[in-house]
Amino acid sequence: SEKQAEKAVHQKKEQSKTKCRKARRRHINLVAEFNHRQRKNIWLETHIWHAKRFHMVKKWGYCLGNSPTEKSYRACYRAMTKHCLLQDLSYYCCLELKGKENELLKQLARICSIDTGLTFQEACYLSGRFEGSLNLYRADRYPEDMLGPVTFIWKPRDGSENRQLWIWVHPALKQDILRELKAIFQCSEPEETCISEPVTTSIQEEKQVEVVMSIGNKRKKEDKEGEKAVPVKKIIGDGTRDPFQSYSWIARTTGIAISDRSMEILRYRLIGPLSHSVLTETLKAASVQTV
Repeated sequence: SEKQAEKAVHQKKEQSKTKCRKARRRHINLVAEFNHRQRKNIWLETHIWHAKRFHMVKKWGYCLGNSPTEKSYRACYRAMTKHCLLQDLSYYCCLELKGKENELLKQLARICSIDTGLTFQEACYLSGRFEGSLNLYRADRYPEDMLGPVTFIWKPRDGSENRQLWIWVHPALKQDILRELKAIFQCSEPEETCISEPVTTSIQEEKQVEVVMSIGNKRKKEDKEGEKAVPVKKIIGDGTRDPFQSYSWIARTTGIAISDRSMEILRYRLIGPLSHSVLTETLKAASVQTV
């Protein structure tokens, strides 16, 4: 029995040596660890890539790459002029509007002006083929009380009078613009089916993290405040909204709904002459199945 015990110990040592140090220290559930570390500032999906190469800053509820740690300006310039450069703009907030086209256009006309350029009702934008940009103002207050610049895109028509519009805003402007949109469309009532639940790591994920942290006692789960550690949340948009709050509102009179889709839709910017080639090589058209 002693020989068998020695043999088992020897086998365990051999198995542990086969894995590299990085593999041995890796957490069981990377997603749980990823969520666990986002206590105050949410990470973009490209966070780890940026964190290894950039000086990170905390702004608008996010942890963002500010400046590169190495001199990569020439490489970026070369990519923009000859190849393709990708930027992660997922920290921009997306506000979704759903409802009848004429109702949407009627109220949206109150917060913009044709004097500043093409607006939401321009035919090329309404078709959904192009993205538009304009400045928004408080309702009926142009040229005073500007809210800020936004970009927008309509979902292409499907034969119905109901349309879908996505408005992209900077996180610093989201609260003001969302408040104005809710006011002009009278969307005060939360949609019952769209009330978000507090998004925390699941019990199973938490247990897995605890198991890994207990091995070797190399990490503590508590932060500096010990037992007062903040529970893991999915922070949406600019990071100020409590997860118990609703993220979708509806107007009972017109049926128009406004939803905060921040951090649900990723947004990337491709710059350079080979951008189109990269997209065509990367994206494949899905086969549409009709029942």
